Amino acid sequence: MQSSESGPVPPRQARGATRRTSRLVRWLAGRNALRRPVDRIEGALLVTLSTAFLVAVAVASVFGLHTYESQRAASVGLRPATAVLIQAGPFYASLAHPGQAEARWRGPGDGEQAGVLTTVTAPDITGAAAGARIPVWLDRSGHPVAPPDGPVAMTVNALAVAAATVGGAGMALLIFYALCRLVLDRRRRAAWESAWSLTGPRWTTRR
Repeated sequence: MQSSESGPVPPRQARGATRRTSRLVRWLAGRNALRRPVDRIEGALLVTLSTAFLVAVAVASVFGLHTYESQRAASVGLRPATAVLIQAGPFYASLAHPGQAEARWRGPGDGEQAGVLTTVTAPDITGAAAGARIPVWLDRSGHPVAPPDGPVAMTVNALAVAAATVGGAGMALLIFYALCRLVLDRRRRAAWESAWSLTGPRWTTRR
């Protein structure tokens, strides 16, 4: 009769994961006469590269957080304002060829300033008529700057930086592992051919 104090039987998946982990530990650190030195080298290489990838993930997280904080700090010193176009805005503009138009706006201390707005600093000038009121963002000196990103865009940019860092590090580690695996496979093949050159004649002469 089974005792009622015995604990629950672990799930099959948990037992399988435990077996795989124990096999990996034995493969890396256990003593096995069949395991060649190149196999031990490859095991150590896998552990080192896995550790390096985890470090890359941590560094990518720091980069992403720094990117987000930098964007937020840059947007703190900006303030919204309204500019009045002195001349009509361009009918067409692109990132490669931004358009521009002269305008005036209220700077720091309510002093009026005049200057040039571009489709980068004030996208709404495209197709606007002279005298149109255009929303702009000014820095601490009262100069128009590109509109700041919102919280969602800042988060997306930070995640993109982190993902690019992790992806680049992962790709570099995979290429490095592939090159090392190529060298190790050549050593395995050379060792096998050397061993077969000694063992093969004895097998082929048997009847």
